[in-house]
Amino acid sequence: MDEKRRQQRHVVAACYLGWTLDAFDFFIMVFVLRDIARAFTTSLTAVTWAITLTLAMRPVGAFIFGRIADRFGRRPTLMANVLTYSVLEFASGFAPDLTVFILLRALYGIAMGGEWGVGASLTMESVPTRWRGTVSGILQAGYPSGYLLASVLYLAMPVLGWRGMFMVGALPALLVFYIRRNVPESPDWTARQSRPRIGFGTAIGRHLPLALYAIVTMTAFNFFSHGTQDLYPSAFLGGQHKFSVATISTIAIIYNLGAMAGGLLFGTLSQRIGRRAAIVIAALLSLPVLPLWAFGTTPVVLAIGAFLMQVCVQGAWGVIPAHLNEISPPEIRATFPGVVYQLGNLLASANATIQSTIADHMDHNYSYALAGVAGIVAIAIAILIGFGGEARHQDMGGG
Repeated sequence: MDEKRRQQRHVVAACYLGWTLDAFDFFIMVFVLRDIARAFTTSLTAVTWAITLTLAMRPVGAFIFGRIADRFGRRPTLMANVLTYSVLEFASGFAPDLTVFILLRALYGIAMGGEWGVGASLTMESVPTRWRGTVSGILQAGYPSGYLLASVLYLAMPVLGWRGMFMVGALPALLVFYIRRNVPESPDWTARQSRPRIGFGTAIGRHLPLALYAIVTMTAFNFFSHGTQDLYPSAFLGGQHKFSVATISTIAIIYNLGAMAGGLLFGTLSQRIGRRAAIVIAALLSLPVLPLWAFGTTPVVLAIGAFLMQVCVQGAWGVIPAHLNEISPPEIRATFPGVVYQLGNLLASANATIQSTIADHMDHNYSYALAGVAGIVAIAIAILIGFGGEARHQDMGGG
């Protein structure tokens, strides 16, 4: 293997791990919602505001870290980002009350919001065009990989307690040493340093219709992912079905394996049939899975439904890192994908609270709230992507 290929593989590994560990830190939260509510003597709906604010603050992080990465480079920004979210995750375990906890999760949201855009731009600018579909699936598989790690850690919940789980979330800081030692700077960013700089406002002004379209599309995508994940383990499997910690963890592990498989499958498929076709197929395939996923009554049926649902959800998402970077204006590629993605998160950030409120009015039955959101946004994604454009063969400097 020549040195260039070795470096490209290190970039893919580092950015995959960065997103995996970021998602790991986020998804610890969804497993301990009820425990935090009990510890602070409040309702589960009140605690879901920690999720809402985490998601709402992610656009701020995408903009801050994206601008730094466009100005000073992807590699140092990624290291600073990983260190920041690790420290804030650790601090969350020491929160003395709900107010401080929610504040720390909001700050964590800023750090979390920066990682995806910087890591995705570094990856897509570093790998050959023919790798992009598969690498996109690998990179996005980091999200369910992190969820999977959180599912495994949840087995230790009786020993660690919810505070201890957040403290374990500081371990991603060690990734900084790997990035520093093995990951080179983006060749595309390096090549563009000799060219005149274009401001973010100017670039967005030139591509405003694209930006607005991307934000609306990513809002639907974020409802698709968070609407099928955030309340599923704790509120639906634990609260509604009264399953044990071991059963919840097992089902979560199963559906995250499905999510990883879906991202890789549809990401790779998109290199052959196109980004739009792969996303539309994945989104529409989720519709016949809804009855198993939201209305099953046994652990086996729900596990099968959840596995298939996440194949579809993360299958659609597996194409997004490549797709957003390919359609992005090159001069703001570290900022544009992350900002439109995270603004979509902002617009979808009330998802957990909305679904919880609906369930509260239905005697704590989450089935209709979960299925309603998933079904509506699957159709919306198919329409938005189906009538959009793509730039699969865009040159991004990876060689």
